[in-house]
Amino acid sequence: MKILVVGGSGFLGTELVRQTRAAGHPTVATYATEPGAASPSAWCHLDLRDAGRLDAVMAEVNPSVVINASSGLADWAVTAEGPLQLATVAAKRGTRMVHMSTDAVFSGVGRVHYDEACLPDPVTPYGAAKAAAETGVLAVHPTAVVARTSLIIGHGRSVHERLVHQLAAGTVDGALFTDDIRCPVHVSDLAAALLELASSGAGGIHHLGGADALSRHDLGVLIAERDGLDASRLPTGLRADSVVPGALDVRLDSRLTQGRLRTTLRGARQFLKPADHVSPAAPA
Repeated sequence: MKILVVGGSGFLGTELVRQTRAAGHPTVATYATEPGAASPSAWCHLDLRDAGRLDAVMAEVNPSVVINASSGLADWAVTAEGPLQLATVAAKRGTRMVHMSTDAVFSGVGRVHYDEACLPDPVTPYGAAKAAAETGVLAVHPTAVVARTSLIIGHGRSVHERLVHQLAAGTVDGALFTDDIRCPVHVSDLAAALLELASSGAGGIHHLGGADALSRHDLGVLIAERDGLDASRLPTGLRADSVVPGALDVRLDSRLTQGRLRTTLRGARQFLKPADHVSPAAPA
């Protein structure tokens, strides 16, 4: 496969490029600001808001698969409208597409377990933009894969791992919520699962959360213990008592998708074991 990784300079994009190159796939990666640490066959500058540039990049690269791992956070033009433009071009060219989404499309109101059949009900601007992107992508490219995931962890480089180190050192203010439950996934497992889906005939919505449901504080304790930090220094709090918007308890039920994959989506209790310093998963 010739693969185009949109958002190749990001945390997930970097791991996707590493695994695609290790598997022998020609890989082109895009960046919005500057190239990242990955080493694709080539880098291309791409702003998803620029339809003309998007069309030119797709024509130049001519990929067999495009994986959208980009994130514009709550920027509607990037996060909601950009993927729709990408899906429109991919569908027109007959290019297979995998689009990354998130558990932030769910509210956690009235239920905590969410499988692929559950309808989005976001409570944040970011979640709303991601939910709109899902709808748009599948409307114009019905055979595309929309992959929802949770907190992405790995190699000490994720935002969550860096925050734990900063909180333990007392260099930033904040707290790790004890009532905010998610299903963290290792970046290597996630990338391998995405490449499996990319090379399969699968389409539609797939859940790619880790096997363990943990609070952000429990996750922080596991990270601290793995890295030899004093977990007792990690401040706790309740999202319900804070002004930080977001869902409380959202647990992705990934059993249906996991049953179709060779890649195991490990739980954080496994991949954050102190004696098991996160060995990368094998490429798909």
